[in-house]
Amino acid sequence: MENFITTSGVLAVFLLMTAESALIPIPSEVIMPFAGALAGLGKMNLVEAILAGTLGNVLGSYIAWVIGRTGGRAIVLRLGRYIRIKEDDLHKSELWFAKRGEAAVLIGRVLPVVRTFISLPAGVAEMKPVRFGVFTFLGALPWCAALAVVGYTLGANWSHVASYVKYAGYLIAVVIVIVVARFFLNRFRPAGNRVG
Repeated sequence: MENFITTSGVLAVFLLMTAESALIPIPSEVIMPFAGALAGLGKMNLVEAILAGTLGNVLGSYIAWVIGRTGGRAIVLRLGRYIRIKEDDLHKSELWFAKRGEAAVLIGRVLPVVRTFISLPAGVAEMKPVRFGVFTFLGALPWCAALAVVGYTLGANWSHVASYVKYAGYLIAVVIVIVVARFFLNRFRPAGNRVG
């Protein structure tokens, strides 16, 4: 990946960040700091790298949004019966997303792990495409800029950023797993024994 970015520059940053936001697990925590480090060495323009990463995030997020919008609801309803998710549950989540979707997309863009998948529920909830794009851009820009600037500042030591952000991502993933596990435990327990 580093070789691709070195040889193809901002185009590689754009393509890799598009893939990352289109549900392909390519870590932005590696892409953007490395691009920033290259900018620090004069091999790439820092502002162009940040914009390429941000626009790649927006494009990839629209791909995931379309997947959620066109097939997500049907898949959730089809598979939901196996994990006790009913159409009413899906409807409630869609109403929640209609009220708080902008904040979820905005905040989700700066959370490792979450940022890759937040576009799917936005698509399932039929979040308006223009609003989705605006909030995706507003959330992706500071994420890309922060990682690139840190890489620019650290230069050859840019890889330290990836490891710290990776550990933060693991922590967030653990919290998500706990929340999801608690949700499903409550689903399968009798009403009187549910966790509060």
